[in-house]
Amino acid sequence: MTALSQRAHRYETDHVRHLRALAYRMLGSRSDAEDVMQEVWLRWAEIDESSIDSPRAYLSRLATNLCLDRLRSAAVKREQYVGIWLPEPLLEDDDAMCHGPERQTEFAQDVSVAFMLALERLTPLERASFLLHDVFDLEFDEVATRLERSPAACRQLASRARTHVKAEYVRCEVEADEHERLFNAFNRAVQSQDTDALASLLSEDAVLVADGGGKVTTIPRPLQGGSKIARTFMGFVRLPSSQNWHLQQASINGLPGCLVFDGPGGELVQAIILMPSPVDPGRIGTLYIQRNPEKLRHLSGE
Repeated sequence: MTALSQRAHRYETDHVRHLRALAYRMLGSRSDAEDVMQEVWLRWAEIDESSIDSPRAYLSRLATNLCLDRLRSAAVKREQYVGIWLPEPLLEDDDAMCHGPERQTEFAQDVSVAFMLALERLTPLERASFLLHDVFDLEFDEVATRLERSPAACRQLASRARTHVKAEYVRCEVEADEHERLFNAFNRAVQSQDTDALASLLSEDAVLVADGGGKVTTIPRPLQGGSKIARTFMGFVRLPSSQNWHLQQASINGLPGCLVFDGPGGELVQAIILMPSPVDPGRIGTLYIQRNPEKLRHLSGE
């Protein structure tokens, strides 16, 4: 094994998981996070490793700065995005984007869509300060070094971000048997095209949010009300193009959900998160539907 190969192996085993977890939370995109990993490696490979006191700190700072650059350009793209923007879905076994079990801070394991959407409402520096301190458990002196701001400024940024996040999002932890129960009930309603059964599974104030990115047909704005959602969703289910739908249970961003294929072994057409209602136990409070094919590509192995 060459010296460069050994170094690449160390980068992959010692640093990539941590850096990916940071980049996904910063960017809300698995593919963008992978691009950052590639760019970090290309820059790291050109540097004399012996001149760096702490490779982890150096690489994290580099990844953070690359993410900040992308966030600033992403803000412009989001303004031009067609319809509702949702983060790229992560499956339960995609631990490349998650912390190791040693991370126990309040938000460390959370990649739920609600959490990611709350992060989207922060400025790039608020998001970075909050993530580095509250999720990645860094002291503000280190956060300040990475962001080239004073510790006091970073503390204020993180505090402001924390207030916004806690005001806009409710943490939701779901037991494994509840994952299965919600999927089975949802699947039965869809396969039997039973609008009433689906309506009874949804809370009265349920919300449906869908992302098509302007590339496929979808509902352009949030739809509210369990009965209205059931009627609308079943209208799509009854279309001739949906008759071969096959639903496969999946844990998506830590929540119950399913992948929808156009027939067994067919093309992946959407990923659906069945987020339980925080006020109506046993029922679904939010349906997050990802239909943008570019955001599904990594799930279908393309």
